[in-house]
Amino acid sequence: MVAAAMALDRLIGEPDLLWRHLPHPVVLFGRIISTFDRRWNRRQGVTGRGRQCRGIIAALLFLAVGLVIGGLLSLGGPLIVLICLTVLLAGRSLDDHIRAVAAALDDGLEPARTAVGMIVGRSTANMDEGDIARAAIETGAENLSDGVFAPAFWFVLAGLPGLFAYKIVNTADSMIGYRNARYRAFGSGAARLDDLLNLIPARLTALLIVAASLFRGRILIALKIMMRDGKYHASPNAGWPEAAMAGALDVWLAGPRRYGNRVRQARRFHEAGRDADQAAIFGSLRLLLIAQILFGAMMVIMLVALAG
Repeated sequence: MVAAAMALDRLIGEPDLLWRHLPHPVVLFGRIISTFDRRWNRRQGVTGRGRQCRGIIAALLFLAVGLVIGGLLSLGGPLIVLICLTVLLAGRSLDDHIRAVAAALDDGLEPARTAVGMIVGRSTANMDEGDIARAAIETGAENLSDGVFAPAFWFVLAGLPGLFAYKIVNTADSMIGYRNARYRAFGSGAARLDDLLNLIPARLTALLIVAASLFRGRILIALKIMMRDGKYHASPNAGWPEAAMAGALDVWLAGPRRYGNRVRQARRFHEAGRDADQAAIFGSLRLLLIAQILFGAMMVIMLVALAG
């Protein structure tokens, strides 16, 4: 089922015609999360501790909503399950967005800054080609976990309830899991729960990127960089696939980045690597595809083994 859904996702992606007439499940999740944010977080007179408690309760409610929705949809049979899984995997969408950044570099830095600004939250105004390429590659590595392998992992473990629970929590993290004045307290529950749910998938993603780097003859280097640098990230999870990708491509990733007027200092991954460029973006896309093929093959082998 997972391999079939991944293949369908790569084939059809996100059909505009469909989502012009129907709300995407993630959009519906966003509406639920926004309602809690408006009613529980933005009201006057609530202390930081109160917001934090409300945020933890909200995160657990999001998890419960996902479990219930997934459980109800499971009753629809295998076809409904396959459709839901295909819709909630984002491999094709991820490829399209990263590829758009690489293509935009052909037209100059300004179009490329605009393209990469669609997928990252950092400031893009003064980015050079290396900055743009790093942002795209890092986004691809991190979102291979968040958008493809983590949903698939939780589907394998817990069916549609696990898939929907993961997706709504991950959506909450992307909407309210910020460490700023507005969300530091209220969003902490969703952020920590998302960290927990991604603990295994992020490391699985990193290992699959390492395995994919065999086709570039860099499997040992990628493994070394992943093990050495993966833990040096503000997120307990994002650093692992990013470090693996740095080693696989022989480019340095991470490092300081600008958010508005503030520069966030961070350690570079694979500091001895070369500067990233357009070719490195295309190389990362090939690694993302190979990693997905390897994951799909693992699912087929598991199915055959269980059937036997």
